[in-house]
Amino acid sequence: MTELEHCTRLCERLGASATQAETMATQLLKRAGQLAVERGISRVEALKGLLEVVVKGRAGEVPTRLVEPTRRTEPGGG
Repeated sequence: MTELEHCTRLCERLGASATQAETMATQLLKRAGQLAVERGISRVEALKGLLEVVVKGRAGEVPTRLVEPTRRTEPGGG
């Protein structure tokens, strides 16, 4: 089974139609390659991060690394 087929099946299991799943998988793999080059990481590491976002997003969660720390306000509104 190819990488595209694996990703497509995962997207289908997450609720996408076959056509949507293949489109999503293609885009995930393409973006993983881009992130690998941009950040100097492996494609596997980049794909792992993207899949984490997809899976958590499907569950209505936000991955911790995407949450901005809450800003502390100084007393007096400043």
